[in-house]
Amino acid sequence: MIIFPAIDLRAGRVVRLRQGRADADAETVYGDDPAQVAARWQSEGAKWLHVVNLDGAFGDPASANLHELARIISSVSIPVQFGGGLRDATSIEAAFAFGVARVVIGTAAIENPALVSDAVARFGAERIVVGIDAREGMGATRGWREQSQVSAIDLAKRTRERGIERIVYTDIARD
Repeated sequence: MIIFPAIDLRAGRVVRLRQGRADADAETVYGDDPAQVAARWQSEGAKWLHVVNLDGAFGDPASANLHELARIISSVSIPVQFGGGLRDATSIEAAFAFGVARVVIGTAAIENPALVSDAVARFGAERIVVGIDAREGMGATRGWREQSQVSAIDLAKRTRERGIERIVYTDIARD
């Protein structure tokens, strides 16, 4: 088993959102230097990092987070898995251009499943992960703001059929 420490980025800072709520009272800020947090995780033995662009997941501009992603990648020697707002081929290509080892596709796995198949065909199953975020057993999208009509179990089965070998599953109620 590999444990992936997560670095959630919002406006260039390391944060945690309680159950994905974007309001200020649900946000805890853990630091203003994501690269330093990444280096600390590596020094504590992390084999991978999981970085989430929360602004991208919410559909907001994410330039500060992309700048921090580049700093994170240059500050560690372990692979980085990255997700949040990757809803088209261009954003996936851009993430790989930054140097991430894997991308996590969430919303698009529900709204545009062909993108998952295309990404697996183009980049390989080793580099594509599907993020399944579930509330009461149903897939949530767009930074957990919207509820789909697709069950988490059905989504997992569908993604497997599209060549996906790995998923990141989050039960929103437990986050």
